[in-house]
Amino acid sequence: MNKLLTFFALIFITISCKTEGGKDNYVLPTSTGNTNKILVVIKGVDWEGRIGDEIRTVFGEHQVGLPQPETLLSVSQIDPTGYKGFIRNAKAVLIVREGEKEKIAVEKNKYAQPQILIYATAKDKDGIVNLIRNRGKEITQLFKDEDIKFTQRIFNKEKVDESKFKTIKNLGVTITIPKRYNLVEDTGDFLWLRQHLKSGIARGDGSNNILVYSYPLKDEAKVADNITKMRDVIGEKYIPGSKEGMYMITEQAYTPFTYDAEIDGKKAYETRGKWEVKNDFMAGPFINYTIVDKEHNRVIVFEGFTYAPSVNKRDFIFELEAIGKSLTIK
Repeated sequence: MNKLLTFFALIFITISCKTEGGKDNYVLPTSTGNTNKILVVIKGVDWEGRIGDEIRTVFGEHQVGLPQPETLLSVSQIDPTGYKGFIRNAKAVLIVREGEKEKIAVEKNKYAQPQILIYATAKDKDGIVNLIRNRGKEITQLFKDEDIKFTQRIFNKEKVDESKFKTIKNLGVTITIPKRYNLVEDTGDFLWLRQHLKSGIARGDGSNNILVYSYPLKDEAKVADNITKMRDVIGEKYIPGSKEGMYMITEQAYTPFTYDAEIDGKKAYETRGKWEVKNDFMAGPFINYTIVDKEHNRVIVFEGFTYAPSVNKRDFIFELEAIGKSLTIK
């Protein structure tokens, strides 16, 4: 009898709660699902109709800077009647419903952890369509931001000891980089790290790459205009091809997209585009964060680029985005 009571007590502790400050803190299961993927809770008839079309249009927008068309988010659907049990443990969920007040509401860690639930509510179907259309980018960014935090927490548990890199020490920055990235070059002014990618990639191994460097801040108004020029200078100096006269440049047939950004509370620019090797056939996508460090009269650059022939590259670039956004200046 005592053994039975002990057994039930252990179950109670595991699935129930601990009282702290008058609030119940339930032990939540680990959420399920990959980054850049969301579950939409909506009736089947609405999913096949105008609401579903609008959701697919918003989240199905192509991510800029990738060689092949890939959506911002991958989306799956389930009827509200099926949203129960372990299905509710999905990491990222959009719940579409009708209600008295039009709004977007966010709830975190309700059924699992980490988890984000976003409720899109409007009075009728026309209202829901308009809500998704008008605030779809906001919803997308909410999901993306949570995925960035989720990824950074994982990397923080397996991060490389960055104190061994001369360039990181000289620049006085910190970055959360997973241990699977290996050193290619570290001059004290320029750092290049590489992770080999094998699964499903044709023409041999692919790779994810990280570059970190800085240059003097001469004219803040021209920083954004000089991003492509500066990365081409660095490519010619440090990123060689297989033969003499070959080196990495910005793909000339594709104009990169540059957006205002913020890294470690400082003005920055996010640039997405494609790189290629001059006089060769190697190419792929890159993401570049150019940070204006006025206090030290310099520009700090984090860049990630991917070489992964014949496979989708969205998630590789997303990993580099999460690493880049972890950069802080001491």
